[in-house]
Amino acid sequence: MDLSLLRTFLAAYRSGSLTAAARQAGLSQPTVTAQIRTLEGQLGQQLFRRVPRGVTATAVADELAAQIAPHIDALSLITERGLTRRAPFAKPLHLAGPAELTSTRVVPALSDLVDRGLKLRVTLGLAEDLLTGLRDGRIDLVVSTIRPRSRGLTVAPLGDEEFVLVGAPRWAATLDPERLAHDGPSALGEIPLISYAEDLPIIRRYWHAVFGTRLTRSPAVVVPDLRAVRAATEAGAGISVLPRYLCTEQLAGGTLVPLLEPEIPPINTFYLACRSGTEDAPHIAAARTRLLQQARTW
Repeated sequence: MDLSLLRTFLAAYRSGSLTAAARQAGLSQPTVTAQIRTLEGQLGQQLFRRVPRGVTATAVADELAAQIAPHIDALSLITERGLTRRAPFAKPLHLAGPAELTSTRVVPALSDLVDRGLKLRVTLGLAEDLLTGLRDGRIDLVVSTIRPRSRGLTVAPLGDEEFVLVGAPRWAATLDPERLAHDGPSALGEIPLISYAEDLPIIRRYWHAVFGTRLTRSPAVVVPDLRAVRAATEAGAGISVLPRYLCTEQLAGGTLVPLLEPEIPPINTFYLACRSGTEDAPHIAAARTRLLQQARTW
């Protein structure tokens, strides 16, 4: 059986898309389709069913993938190591994640690898879009704010972000923390809310987790970057809910004040994801190891 057919099959199986498999293998989509049909002809069984957004694997494909994946990955790794033995960072690392965490934590954590020769290319955006890019082969490593559940991805928890309700000192001076803890959002009166999206996703989550109630107010300020939300909050335009890592310095310096310190603050887990079979490639392995180590101190 032709090894190239098995590699193409595994790429399609893991990505759930013939288009993505073609991109990863450096082939045209008609070539990938022809190779899958050839493999199905040799096996005498159907491997994939077409669906509106790609292909879905049959039970035969599941069994074949389980049998060949370790061996295909091992051969790929041997080839990769042979090509990069003298230059482990010959390939650029295409990294992606949310703008704020990537800018303030992820990229700085990789600075020493860059000093050793790593070429880093960074994409910022929303988790779903970035994970699609990962599955399609356009991105090597994704820091995701949601747990990736697609087949064909290797996923590890990276760390937790804690959310804190914050405001400038002038707003904090008008609030009674005990009343806020007892009465909930009604104690905030009409203090403006600042959010990175119109539907206030982080603030709504905080309201539900801490106050046990549904948020019904609209934001006064919407700006699609949590660093800008922090700046507006620090300037006194209103109050907001921010990840603690993003406002540690402001809280320490007193330009932002925690308005409430619940016993169990809301958290969200970040995940680190790459395509299965690529995690041992030198440039990806080095970045994964470094980020998993550094995230313990974030």
